[in-house]
Amino acid sequence: MPATPYLIPLHRAGSPEIGYITSTQFAENIPFDIKRVFWTQATPPEVERGHHANLATEEVLVALNGSIKVMTDTGREKQEFDLTHPQQGLYIPAMCWTELRFSEGATALCLTSTNFSEADYIRDYKRFLQLAAHIEL
Repeated sequence: MPATPYLIPLHRAGSPEIGYITSTQFAENIPFDIKRVFWTQATPPEVERGHHANLATEEVLVALNGSIKVMTDTGREKQEFDLTHPQQGLYIPAMCWTELRFSEGATALCLTSTNFSEADYIRDYKRFLQLAAHIEL
Protein backbone atom coordinates (compact mmCIF):
# COMPACT_ATOMS: atom_id res chain seq x y z
CA MET A 1 0.00 0.00 0.00
CA PRO A 2 1.41 3.43 -0.91
CA ALA A 3 2.38 5.69 1.98
CA THR A 4 0.57 8.96 2.62
CA PRO A 5 1.90 12.22 4.09
CA TYR A 6 1.37 12.83 7.81
CA LEU A 7 2.50 15.18 10.58
CA ILE A 8 5.24 14.11 13.03
CA PRO A 9 5.73 15.75 16.45
CA LEU A 10 9.37 16.59 17.27
CA HIS A 11 10.83 16.63 20.79
CA ARG A 12 11.32 20.09 22.34
CA ALA A 13 13.13 20.87 25.60
CA GLY A 14 13.63 24.18 27.37
CA SER A 15 11.54 27.08 28.59
CA PRO A 16 10.61 30.65 27.65
CA GLU A 17 13.28 31.90 30.08
CA ILE A 18 16.22 30.11 28.40
CA GLY A 19 14.90 29.17 24.96
CA TYR A 20 14.27 25.80 23.34
CA ILE A 21 16.07 22.97 21.60
CA THR A 22 14.11 20.86 19.14
CA SER A 23 15.80 17.62 18.19
CA THR A 24 15.39 14.48 16.12
CA GLN A 25 17.34 12.56 18.79
CA PHE A 26 14.13 11.18 20.26
CA ALA A 27 12.20 11.06 16.98
CA GLU A 28 11.85 7.32 16.64
CA ASN A 29 8.80 8.09 14.53
CA ILE A 30 10.88 9.40 11.61
CA PRO A 31 10.40 6.41 9.32
CA PHE A 32 13.88 6.37 7.74
CA ASP A 33 17.58 6.84 8.46
CA ILE A 34 18.56 10.43 7.65
CA LYS A 35 21.13 10.68 4.82
CA ARG A 36 20.94 14.37 3.93
CA VAL A 37 19.88 17.63 5.61
CA PHE A 38 19.27 20.86 3.73
CA TRP A 39 17.38 24.10 4.27
CA THR A 40 15.68 26.64 2.05
CA GLN A 41 15.41 30.31 2.98
CA ALA A 42 14.71 33.71 1.40
CA THR A 43 11.98 32.31 -0.86
CA PRO A 44 9.70 35.20 -1.85
CA PRO A 45 6.06 34.59 -0.80
CA GLU A 46 4.88 34.90 -4.41
CA VAL A 47 7.11 32.00 -5.52
CA GLU A 48 5.74 28.48 -5.35
CA ARG A 49 8.41 25.81 -4.85
CA GLY A 50 8.36 22.07 -5.16
CA HIS A 51 6.50 20.96 -8.27
CA HIS A 52 8.14 17.56 -8.15
CA ALA A 53 8.01 14.10 -6.62
CA ASN A 54 10.82 11.68 -5.85
CA LEU A 55 10.97 8.09 -7.02
CA ALA A 56 12.72 6.78 -3.89
CA THR A 57 13.47 9.65 -1.51
CA GLU A 58 11.38 10.12 1.64
CA GLU A 59 11.48 13.49 3.42
CA VAL A 60 10.50 15.21 6.62
CA LEU A 61 9.91 18.94 6.12
CA VAL A 62 10.02 21.38 9.07
CA ALA A 63 9.24 25.12 9.13
CA LEU A 64 12.06 26.42 11.34
CA ASN A 65 10.57 29.92 11.29
CA GLY A 66 7.67 31.47 9.46
CA SER A 67 5.14 29.14 7.89
CA ILE A 68 4.93 26.86 4.89
CA LYS A 69 1.75 25.80 3.13
CA VAL A 70 2.25 22.39 1.56
CA MET A 71 -0.01 20.69 -0.96
CA THR A 72 0.69 16.96 -1.32
CA ASP A 73 -0.62 14.64 -4.02
CA THR A 74 -0.08 10.87 -4.00
CA GLY A 75 -1.92 10.44 -7.28
CA ARG A 76 -4.87 9.12 -5.29
CA GLU A 77 -5.30 11.77 -2.60
CA LYS A 78 -4.51 15.47 -2.29
CA GLN A 79 -3.96 17.04 1.15
CA GLU A 80 -3.00 20.48 2.42
CA PHE A 81 -0.82 21.12 5.46
CA ASP A 82 0.16 24.33 7.25
CA LEU A 83 3.55 24.02 8.93
CA THR A 84 3.67 26.82 11.49
CA HIS A 85 6.15 25.80 14.20
CA PRO A 86 9.43 23.88 14.42
CA GLN A 87 8.09 21.19 16.77
CA GLN A 88 6.26 19.52 13.90
CA GLY A 89 7.50 17.90 10.72
CA LEU A 90 5.63 16.74 7.66
CA TYR A 91 6.51 13.25 6.45
CA ILE A 92 6.52 13.16 2.64
CA PRO A 93 6.78 9.63 1.24
CA ALA A 94 8.41 8.70 -2.05
CA MET A 95 6.10 9.18 -5.03
CA CYS A 96 4.33 12.18 -3.53
CA TRP A 97 4.01 15.39 -5.57
CA THR A 98 4.50 18.56 -3.51
CA GLU A 99 3.89 22.27 -3.97
CA LEU A 100 5.11 24.71 -1.30
CA ARG A 101 4.35 28.34 -0.43
CA PHE A 102 6.58 30.15 2.07
CA SER A 103 5.60 33.08 4.27
CA GLU A 104 7.90 36.12 4.35
CA GLY A 105 11.14 35.12 6.09
CA ALA A 106 10.31 31.41 6.35
CA THR A 107 13.07 28.82 6.55
CA ALA A 108 12.42 25.17 5.70
CA LEU A 109 14.57 22.32 7.00
CA CYS A 110 14.40 19.06 5.08
CA LEU A 111 15.62 15.65 6.28
CA THR A 112 15.90 13.05 3.52
CA SER A 113 16.36 9.29 3.26
CA THR A 114 18.81 9.51 0.32
CA ASN A 115 21.57 11.68 -1.01
CA PHE A 116 20.69 14.02 -3.88
CA SER A 117 20.30 12.47 -7.31
CA GLU A 118 18.63 14.31 -10.18
CA ALA A 119 17.56 10.90 -11.56
CA ASP A 120 15.30 10.50 -8.48
CA TYR A 121 13.22 13.58 -9.37
CA ILE A 122 9.97 13.55 -11.34
CA ARG A 123 9.42 17.11 -12.52
CA ASP A 124 6.56 16.50 -14.97
CA TYR A 125 3.13 16.21 -13.30
CA LYS A 126 1.60 14.10 -16.11
CA ARG A 127 4.47 11.62 -15.87
CA PHE A 128 4.05 11.52 -12.09
CA LEU A 129 0.35 10.67 -12.44
CA GLN A 130 1.16 7.88 -14.93
CA LEU A 131 3.74 6.37 -12.55
CA ALA A 132 1.49 6.80 -9.49
CA ALA A 133 -1.34 4.96 -11.25
CA HIS A 134 0.84 1.84 -11.37
CA ILE A 135 1.60 1.70 -7.64
CA GLU A 136 -0.24 -1.17 -5.97
CA LEU A 137 -2.85 -0.32 -3.38
